[in-house]
Amino acid sequence: MTAETFPGLVIVLWIANVVVDSVGQLAFKAAATESADKDGLAHWIEMSRRPWLWLGIGCYVMEFVVWLAFLSLVPLSQGVLLGSINIVAIMLAGRFFFAEKLTPLRVLGISLISIGVAVVGIQA
Repeated sequence: MTAETFPGLVIVLWIANVVVDSVGQLAFKAAATESADKDGLAHWIEMSRRPWLWLGIGCYVMEFVVWLAFLSLVPLSQGVLLGSINIVAIMLAGRFFFAEKLTPLRVLGISLISIGVAVVGIQA
């Protein structure tokens, strides 16, 4: 199987990877911030009781499967470059859900990553 044989599947797997990875990262962030009032082992015990942690772990398991399927269809060099759009998605989601700051340097980074992914995606 190659990307030429199943171009629609490659796009679906790529989008699924971005979504599952982003949800996993956001879930881990939510789990960590909800129990921020505790220290040390108590923090970790409190986090383990939160559904966010388990959602994040489940997303990472799903991402592993989706990523392997994606890489089975595209060359590794293209797959890794296309996968870097996850950084942009997570940064934007962090701004939206956790009010994290987007400094001018981060916006420049988002722009450069997006342009790079577009260039690789067009050539793929």
